[in-house]
Amino acid sequence: MTVPRESTTQRRSMLLAAVRGGDRSIQQLAEQFGVSPSTIRRDLTELAREGHVVRTYGGALDTGHSVERTLREKDASHAEEKNAVARAAAELVRDGDVVLLDAGTTTGRLAHHLAGRSGLTVVTNGVTVLLALADSPDIEVVVLGGRLRHPNEAILGATVEQQLRHITPDRVFLGADGLTAERGLCCPTLEQSQLKHTMLHAGREAFVLVDHSKLGSEPFSYWAPMDAEHTVVVDDTDPEALRPFESVPGCTLLPVHA
Repeated sequence: MTVPRESTTQRRSMLLAAVRGGDRSIQQLAEQFGVSPSTIRRDLTELAREGHVVRTYGGALDTGHSVERTLREKDASHAEEKNAVARAAAELVRDGDVVLLDAGTTTGRLAHHLAGRSGLTVVTNGVTVLLALADSPDIEVVVLGGRLRHPNEAILGATVEQQLRHITPDRVFLGADGLTAERGLCCPTLEQSQLKHTMLHAGREAFVLVDHSKLGSEPFSYWAPMDAEHTVVVDDTDPEALRPFESVPGCTLLPVHA
């Protein structure tokens, strides 16, 4: 059965689902999606670069990892908890600060809480942050330039890391798809794990913003080690979920009431 023609992003999401379902022949996939085999090869190459599949001769294999959700799907999940974390994080920002906000839903909510402030400089690689501050003339927004990645709407690339070498933010706020005491921040791609690690070391203070569902979660295979002093801002949860982080060197826990 041939599916209706979709956008590139939609097609790749459906293609990933098809690969996970066992449809791995390029020719079969091309017929199913109504595109050329060369288009399927490009799609599979991009999915492989992002770590979702492993390319094989004539097709691809599922890596067995979680499917990355879209930004809107993530934003709808644990919304109350994320907002509580973002509100608490905004209280940590002082007048005149230069802050670095990672891409993500909770950092986007943090930007929303900062929108009424003045005298701040916000550096970001996230579209959610940019949109939240687009109508804030009293906040200077610096957008790190690079390649826009879907589905998490993060700006990535070597140019982003190069620009960070010229900035020392007062405070850095990182998002995460998962956080463990042993490995650090779990990321959907190697490129993002490297960038988050660079961000962690870029500023004078670093904070990780997560809702409790991210604690102990390992949806992907790429990691940003938390090997610098940092504070984990998380909504109130079972103390047992926080206990492993109490022994992490340089880690401070800041639970907030949702």
